[in-house]
Amino acid sequence: MTDIMEASGGLSLTTRLDVAAGVERLRSNDVSAKVLAGDSTLWGPEAEEEASIRLGWTDTFDRSIDLVEKLSKVRAELAEQGVGHVVLCGMGGSSLAPEVISRTLDLGLTVMDTTDPGQIVAEIGEESLRRTVVVVSSKSGSTVETDSQRRAFEAAFASVGVEDWSKRFVFVTDPGSRLESLAEEQGSYLFLADPTVGGRYSALTAFGLVPTALAGADVTALIKEAQDFRASIEGSPDNPAVLLGAVIAHQPTITIADDGTGIVGLGDWAEQLIAESLGKDSKGTLPVVLEHPAAPGARGTDRVYTTVGGASDGLAPGGSALAVPDAAVNGPLGAQFLCWELATAFAGHLLQVDPFNQPNVTESKENTNRILDEGLPEAEPTAVDGDVEIYGGQGSTVAAALGQLLVDASAPDAYLAVMAYLDRFDDKAVAALRSELSERTGAPVTFGWGPRFLHSTGQFHKGGRQTGVFLQITGAVGEDLEIPGKDRTFGTLQAAQAAGDAQALKGRGRPFVRLHLTDRERGVNQLLSAVRELS
Repeated sequence: MTDIMEASGGLSLTTRLDVAAGVERLRSNDVSAKVLAGDSTLWGPEAEEEASIRLGWTDTFDRSIDLVEKLSKVRAELAEQGVGHVVLCGMGGSSLAPEVISRTLDLGLTVMDTTDPGQIVAEIGEESLRRTVVVVSSKSGSTVETDSQRRAFEAAFASVGVEDWSKRFVFVTDPGSRLESLAEEQGSYLFLADPTVGGRYSALTAFGLVPTALAGADVTALIKEAQDFRASIEGSPDNPAVLLGAVIAHQPTITIADDGTGIVGLGDWAEQLIAESLGKDSKGTLPVVLEHPAAPGARGTDRVYTTVGGASDGLAPGGSALAVPDAAVNGPLGAQFLCWELATAFAGHLLQVDPFNQPNVTESKENTNRILDEGLPEAEPTAVDGDVEIYGGQGSTVAAALGQLLVDASAPDAYLAVMAYLDRFDDKAVAALRSELSERTGAPVTFGWGPRFLHSTGQFHKGGRQTGVFLQITGAVGEDLEIPGKDRTFGTLQAAQAAGDAQALKGRGRPFVRLHLTDRERGVNQLLSAVRELS
């Protein structure tokens, strides 16, 4: 089956899948029109209260246009001071959309969604600090990672003699939060976001637009793309968002790759949107972000292989049939954001889950806070192999531990999640584990940087289908960094987050192995060598 649908907003979805049943359910229930109208009853009575205050994203861009004039003024004021390097401190919904916009438009925005001390030290120690503005984004204003990063930058600005450093901060938050009060107290720039929009649906609110506008993005164009897309689908039950909703709900797993035609990194944003929205009640669709269209693990009888891009001919004839995805979503970035948000909400209707809550996200946070209060748990490695300590699992070598995880992942409906609490720049080579493991198992394999993934796939790990197999990777800390005003370091916080998540996963009785790299560079090489030894 081939079905091509185009909207006047310039976005098209092409699919070879037979998703007629899902599309018909959405059409017959008039789901598209009801969501656009703000109907909160579509996901059942238990979800209605939450949905009633979380549907602002369907037209939030109409209000976001009011941000443009103030953003232009702030950017001009910073430029007069020679400030042009933008650092974003945020997690999950506060950072992933800005990262996609920045990568797609090649803005050079630095995203700090980590607690790894090496990554933070590298940023606050750079000569560019004197020309840096820090955007601190948090809906609640109390996100531990973001608050810790803010404190580190405050101290760094003071240490290099930046005068009036309070003007080097731009706060993005919900009305009434702790950050709003702090901004008013110290005289920092403040942008209030739309409180009727949840974090993962906030791409076209102040959370997505403020840091990228300060970095040079034409956010008016993004807003116009979303407006055009919405206008093109209003009153039409046959539209790309409806088809994409049926595609997302079609199989237990959706794999996503950039097709190379202009959109960069959308899969990382869509991963959070889908995993956190649909991974609950022991069901949901697992998103897997692929490195490129030909990456291992793209296809399988249990998954839908999807590409995204800016061109409009993602399934054009020609080339190898094996390279043709099951579905292709092509069009401008602003339209992409709205289409995927709508489609995820529609998929929630089909799967009968509430797409707006995240009931299991706080579990690891609570474990982390308890560990920070009581101290890191003491543990002896099961075995030591070269530069790697092995905790849990079976076997005395890294190869044996990885081999057992692949055996565990061969169970029906299983997936393998690799979770690396490391520096995603200096230790980036470890990400190759996803493709290497995918070549050796029929199960879906995901990769996430900790604690970044806790605000994304972390919900699916705990609330989605209980078939996960988990590999956690931690590493020795070289130069640690105190968190100003707190009785702990970033290294301690990172270790507590890893330990807290481990407790949550092991408490569910799922296969879990932690590999600790006593030397990061040599340890990463050892991991990659070990997995390549496996058949």
